[in-house]
Amino acid sequence: MQNNKLLYILFAVLFLIILPLANVTGMTDAGTMTLWGRYLCFAIAAIGMDLIWGYTGIMSMCHAFFFCLGAYGMGMFMTISNLPEGQAVPEFMSWNKVESLPFFWIPFRSFPSAIVSSLAVTGIFAFLFGYFIFRRRIKGVFFAIITQAFALAMYLLFSRNETMLGGSNGLTNFRYILGFDLHSGNVKLSLYLITVLFLIVIFLLSRKLTESKFGKALIGIRDSESRLRFTGYEVVSYRTVIFIIGALIAAVGGMLYLPQTGIITPGRMDVKASIEMLVWVALGGRGNLKGAVIGTLAVNLLYNIFTSLMPEAWPYILGALYLLTVLFLKNGLTGLLDMIAGKVNLKL
Repeated sequence: MQNNKLLYILFAVLFLIILPLANVTGMTDAGTMTLWGRYLCFAIAAIGMDLIWGYTGIMSMCHAFFFCLGAYGMGMFMTISNLPEGQAVPEFMSWNKVESLPFFWIPFRSFPSAIVSSLAVTGIFAFLFGYFIFRRRIKGVFFAIITQAFALAMYLLFSRNETMLGGSNGLTNFRYILGFDLHSGNVKLSLYLITVLFLIVIFLLSRKLTESKFGKALIGIRDSESRLRFTGYEVVSYRTVIFIIGALIAAVGGMLYLPQTGIITPGRMDVKASIEMLVWVALGGRGNLKGAVIGTLAVNLLYNIFTSLMPEAWPYILGALYLLTVLFLKNGLTGLLDMIAGKVNLKL
C-alpha cells in the first residue's frame, strides 16, 4: 500500500507539475505535451480494457472501436463548428453531392449534445453487442474471434464514403474547439492538463469500483464463472455492465484524443489497434489498474523511440515484449516492481 502511494505521488508530481513547468519555462515544446497527452488518452482506454479483461476475463478485440466512437463524436462536433461561413456541409460531403447534414450529424451540432450523443452511441453499441453474446455464454477465444470480426466489419463500414464519416481519410483539418485555437501552445497545455485530470478521476473511480462488492463479483466471474452462476449471481448482467463501463471509458479517452491529435481515421479502430491495447494491459499487469497505465505509457514510449530508430523492427519488438510478459512476467511490470520493492524492504 505504501509503495502504491509513493507511485501515485510520483505520477502526480511528474505529469501535473514537472512536465507542465518544463513546458512553461521552454524546456519542452508544445508538441511534447501533445504527445504525452495522446499517451494518457490511451492509458484511459487501457483502464477500460483492464476492467473488461484483467478483472472480468473478457478478452475483447474491439475495444479500439469504442475509443474511436468517442473520437468520431468529438470530430463530428469539431467538423461542424469549424465549417467556413456559409458552408453547410464538410468538403467530403460536397464531393458526394450532399447538400445538407445527414440526420445522424444533427445531435453533434453543440458541444454538450455531442458529448452525450457520443457516450449514448457507445453505450448502445456495447449493450447490443455484449448482452446478446453473453446471453449465449460465448466466452474465451470464441468471444475474442467474434469481437475481432466485429472490429473488422466496423473498420470496413467506416472506411466507405457512403457512411458520410470521411471514408478512409477520416475527420481532420480542425483549427478551433469552442473558440480556442488548437495551434496555440497554451491550448495544447490545457488539453494535456485536462487529460491528466480525467485520467486521475477515472483511475480513482475504477479503483473504487474494483474494491466494491461489484468488483469482487467480477473477479469471481473471471476465476470461476460456474461457481458464481451456482450461487445465484446474474453473470450476464455483470458482464454486460462492465463491458458497457469499459466501452464508455474508452470513448472518453477517444474524445480527449481527437483535439490533441487533429485527426481520426478508421485505421485507429482496426483489429491491430485493439490487440495493442491488450499488450499494454498484459505488459503492465492484468487485473491491476496502475499496471494498465504503466504498460500503456511504457509501450508507447518505446514505440516512439524504436519507430524513429528502426521502424521496420517495431512489430517484432512488440511481439517479443508480449512473449516475454507471458513467459516470464505473469504479473507484468507492476509485479516486477512490487517484487523489487519487496526485496529492497527486506534488505533494509
